[in-house]
Amino acid sequence: MAVKQTAGRDALGGFASKFAELNDDVLFGQVWSREDKLSLRDRSIVTVVALMAQGLTDSSFQYHLQSAKNNGVTKAEIAEILTHAAFYAGWPKAWAAFRMAKEVWAEDVVADDAKAAHESQMVFPIGAPNDAFAKYFIGQSYLAPVSTAQVSIYNVTFEPGCRNNWHIHHAQSGGGQTLICVAGRGFYQEAGKPAQELHPGDVVNIPAGVKHWHGAAPDSWFSHLAVEIPGTETANEWLEAVNDAEYTKATTGEV
Repeated sequence: MAVKQTAGRDALGGFASKFAELNDDVLFGQVWSREDKLSLRDRSIVTVVALMAQGLTDSSFQYHLQSAKNNGVTKAEIAEILTHAAFYAGWPKAWAAFRMAKEVWAEDVVADDAKAAHESQMVFPIGAPNDAFAKYFIGQSYLAPVSTAQVSIYNVTFEPGCRNNWHIHHAQSGGGQTLICVAGRGFYQEAGKPAQELHPGDVVNIPAGVKHWHGAAPDSWFSHLAVEIPGTETANEWLEAVNDAEYTKATTGEV
């Protein structure tokens, strides 16, 4: 798919029309669009490094940094890319590039700082991204096993606004789950009942057969230990997602 670019014509269309045409139609419309040869993400990385090597940290460099972020380059990756390139392009050029990159990835830096601050409030680690169950969550969650020997205990962490789907813990006898809140602020709700706000030290006992969901408050990270209660013929049934309207009503009371 051709990359649509009009910057050349917007800035130079009436002054250097041929240059504007080459910039918009050839460089971006043809070269950048050869994704069968090189992905947009890889082209962004090559371009950022080339511009940094020349010491060009102007508006065009900021544009290509933003494009790199839009094309999937993460904060951790751009930091590693610029660090690596610094040994070949020069240390002062890297400093200039980093100052601009921090502006482009500013929101990611804030999010990382908030995550680190949350983790410092508890003795349990946040763990790895909960990719295996990501389809049952809205937002990013993390999972850290605390014990898997006698009773399964996991520390589950939710970023702000993250919640799991409605679900039911089934069992012929026993079963269910206990939540022990360890950091942040969250919510728990059973079907047909008001949501319950959760804080560190709160404990929620969830019997088998009860439809419910739990997650973080809109403006706070949240972590709880999830303790699986032993039982016979236990199974977890994942149901529909907690949509934005349900979540807003549950956490703020607004419709």
